[in-house]
Parts: sequence; structure tokens; C-alpha cells
Amino acid sequence: MANEMESLNPNGVIGAEETIDTSKRLKVGIIGTGWIAESHIESYLKMPDVDIVAGADIIPGKARAFFKRFNVDARVYLSTEELLEKEELDAVSVCTYNAAHAKCAILALNAGINVLLEKPMCVTIEEAAEIVKAEKRSGKVLSVGFQPRFDPNMKMIKKIVESGELGDIYYIQTGGGRRRGIPTPFGTSFIQKDTAGIGALADIGCYSLDMALNAIGYPKPLTVTGYKSDFFGKNKDYFRTEGKPESYADIFGVDDFAAAFIRLEGGIILDFRIAWAMHLDTPGDTIIMGKKGSLRIPSTECWNGSVGGEMTIYHDLEGLGTETKVPVIEDQSKGLFYQKIRSFLDAVKNGGAAPVPASQIIYNQAILDGIAKSADLGHEIEIVIPEI
Repeated sequence: MANEMESLNPNGVIGAEETIDTSKRLKVGIIGTGWIAESHIESYLKMPDVDIVAGADIIPGKARAFFKRFNVDARVYLSTEELLEKEELDAVSVCTYNAAHAKCAILALNAGINVLLEKPMCVTIEEAAEIVKAEKRSGKVLSVGFQPRFDPNMKMIKKIVESGELGDIYYIQTGGGRRRGIPTPFGTSFIQKDTAGIGALADIGCYSLDMALNAIGYPKPLTVTGYKSDFFGKNKDYFRTEGKPESYADIFGVDDFAAAFIRLEGGIILDFRIAWAMHLDTPGDTIIMGKKGSLRIPSTECWNGSVGGEMTIYHDLEGLGTETKVPVIEDQSKGLFYQKIRSFLDAVKNGGAAPVPASQIIYNQAILDGIAKSADLGHEIEIVIPEI
């Protein structure tokens, strides 16, 4: 494992200086100018080969105020359709609320524009399939916004699994969450059914699923038994003690906690739980169990896309139980969000593959959708991936 760890040393490639070819500039648009769009524009503004030329938001005046705040002289529109019709763009960031992800991504792909689609990919597996179909028709780059993929510790998890140190994987426990963390500081689009579609399950659950599934090569999900609840979101006292309007409880229409038992191809079991709010600091560490060894990944207080401390590999050495500590690796780059966007733009410029391909994330979406559907039905269901 020493060589694996050295390859991700902060003094190595992670902190290496990048060279950007500015002879080819990219015209970029931003669809949806809410909270997450701020991280997109901040990263774009650090890139010398990008011109942010336009944006769209359905709320009058919102896009104009957004660009003014960042001193960007961009044209603004009230719909994605108008933006795509009037602008010649190389790429767009889709930063809308969850329920609009599919429509906006498909419109952009159909217009021949490369798409960086914020997470979660969408709301349902049916929407995910339509997005992938549009991607295939267009021949353009579609990358999904999972910046934790670029964290050196996440890369180390994948390296440990791929090294064979754990042997064949048969069971994974993953998830995480917040003791108090329903995301209402950013308005109500996260908690209303018509805009969010699904709650904690998709908002942060998609991250923890990706951490585990990416490490083991994204096997196909087969069946799921799901559960979800909204005990905190529907409680007026919760919002009162948070200093928020009690009326939030009346419009809360998604889950604030979800759990599931998922069977994957290869005989792997995935035990999952995620929360925006609970009477715990964590629902547990992530554990990847293999026939030769197991890996414990400490949870974080508020799921932030990394690890909560040094990881531990449990294995036997000459018949004795042995533990190997894997130190936390500090990211010496310009930040995970920057890497997410830079890798997408590099794929656009160089004709490369999507950094976080929809062909993988459709399985992530299938699990999220399956958990929600199983929870509504009250029993285990088969996960069916539509034909693409």
C-alpha cells in the first residue's frame, strides 16, 4: 500500500501546477443562478480560457443580480429555451433545482452543447434514462457534479479496493448525515416536493452512494428495500428552534431521513442510511468488508465529500489480526469544485471522456429512485434500468 499512498502524496500530482491552453476559449452559460451556481461561477472566473457570456433563471431579475454580484457582464434570459436559442455556447452548468435538471440538461444536449449537470442527476430513473439518451444522440460531454471524486482520500479508497488488499467485497455499510441540517438557509427549493422531488436521500445521499459504488466499480443494482421519513421537517418546533419560519413545516414535502438495503451484482450487499436531521451525530462510519480484509472510513459531522479522519484497514498477518492506518491526505490543489469544473472543460476541449460519466451515475439514480419507490410501496422492489 505504500506505493499506492505515495502516488497521491500532497507533494506529488495533487498539488502540481496546471498549464491551460488559452488559445482556445470556451463560451460558457449558467442555467439557474441560485446558491450552488455561486461555486460554479467562482471556479469559472479562475480559469483564463473561459468567457461567461450568459445565464438564465426563471425568477425575473435574479440572473442579472447574480452576475452583477460577481462583476460579470453576461446576457440574461428567463428560460433555458431562450438562452439556447439566442446564444452560441460551448458548455453550460445546469444549477437549477432538482426537478428541472432533466429538462434543462436534455435541452442543452439537444442543442449540441456540453453539459456539467449538478447533482443529483435528476429525480427519477426514467428522467435519468432520457438524459443519457440525449447525451448519446448529441455526442457531447455530459458530466455529473460529484466533486468528492477528486478528493485524494476518495481516490485512495478506490485504490485500496482495486489493489486487492480487501479481496472480494461482499458487504458495505455507508451513509452519513447531520444532526441538524435541513438546508433552508438557501430558500425552500430543497424542501418542496415540486422543486426538490426528493430530499436528504438525493441531496447528500447521492454522495455517499457514489463514494462506495465508485470504489467497487459501480456494479448494477438489482433490488432494494427502502425506508424514508420526514419527522423533523414536518415538526414546527424544529424550525422554531432553528430560528426559521414555522410555516416551513407546512410546505415540507420530501424526506429528511432515508435508509435502504440494496443487493448489487456480484453478490454485494449495500446497507445505506442518510439524514438531514436526527438525534445522533452520525448514523455510522462507512465500512467496506472483503474476504481478505475490511476498511473503515470515519464519518464526518456534516457530509462534506471527504473522510472524517484516518482510515483503517483490518486484515490478518500470519494469522494475527492486524490494523493498518491510512493517514488523511490534504488536498493541495485549487479545491475540489475547481477540479470538477476544470476536468469537465478539459474533456470538452480535448474530446475526452466525461470525468463523472452518466453511464455510472444512472445506477446511483436508480438506487435513489428505487429507495423512494420501495418506501412508498412498503416492500422490496426490483430495480429496473430502462433500455437506453
